Amino acid sequence: MYAIFEDGGKQYKVSTGDKLLIEKKDLEEGQTELTFDKVLMVGEGEDAQIGTPWVAGATVTAKLVEQLKMPKIDGIKFRRRKGYMKRWGHRQKMLKVEIDTINA
Repeated sequence: MYAIFEDGGKQYKVSTGDKLLIEKKDLEEGQTELTFDKVLMVGEGEDAQIGTPWVAGATVTAKLVEQLKMPKIDGIKFRRRKGYMKRWGHRQKMLKVEIDTINA
């Protein structure tokens, strides 16, 4: 059985035991469990439940594995012969989570 849920403007297709990276969010001190309640679809085949927009009462719970910093991305804007050059960098913080249960 798998579920599709929405978090941070992105959709993830997961099943129990999957590990995935999600964008960092504010967690309470010592919090190790996350609950996602915006579930778009649960099940597979004939037993699939599709929400409008979300499945009522369905949740996906995950356990926090670690907090990561992704590699730095460098960007540049440049206009030839105009004396214009702009550089920037971005380093995204992510959470690695493992899916524990899918409640439908």
